[in-house]
Amino acid sequence: MLREDGRDNKDLRKCKITRNINKYAEGSCLITMGDTRVHCTASVDDWQPNFLRNTEAGWVTADYSMLPRATNTRNRRERDTSVSGRTQEIQRLIGRSLRAVCDTKLLGPLTIQIDCDVLQADGGTRTASITGAYVALADACAWLQENRGMKRWPLNDQVAAISLGVVSGEVMLDLAYSEDSRAGVDLNLVMTGRGQMVEVQGTAEGAPFTRQELDAMVGLGAEGCEKLFALQREVLGDVLPK
Repeated sequence: MLREDGRDNKDLRKCKITRNINKYAEGSCLITMGDTRVHCTASVDDWQPNFLRNTEAGWVTADYSMLPRATNTRNRRERDTSVSGRTQEIQRLIGRSLRAVCDTKLLGPLTIQIDCDVLQADGGTRTASITGAYVALADACAWLQENRGMKRWPLNDQVAAISLGVVSGEVMLDLAYSEDSRAGVDLNLVMTGRGQMVEVQGTAEGAPFTRQELDAMVGLGAEGCEKLFALQREVLGDVLPK
């Protein structure tokens, strides 16, 4: 099935990650996947959540925001007192995904706050946020080694994510909004560089899907994540341990 942008069903959209997009943050990047653009920052904060007080362990947490004109109509800014259930769910997903590959005991008594702001949305914003957030987190960890004397590298693997779906009966990778809006099945896959799964979010929008379709989506998603891992390694060439 020829897609609107001419891609094969197994192809990613054009993806680019630009590091150090924010001169103030300890880590930052802009990730683009097709027409989806997410600005990710990682900020080192000398603060611990209550459950870690009086320990030497750190924490990684995330905020996610869809900026007012990220879509074709303006949405209202979310305030701390009116964050939607969708936003809360995505924030928790980003945080879980990053902590899955971070030994927080090695960070020291601090918090790395990840902020993912969607500048433009055309499908796959949560998955792009996770892929970009890893790059920002890695740069923040390098900053901690250089400026705070953190002795051991705390990231034990890479993490990336990709969206998939079943559209008109066919499994597709990296859905744009026009595809996602008519998908019979939506799936978001978060994986580590070693091929382990952090999270699989699959939902039938209409008829239930089969085990064979699930296996096909997970297999295709793993191939897509491998390409994203390669891109992360390329842009972080001077940061990741050899």
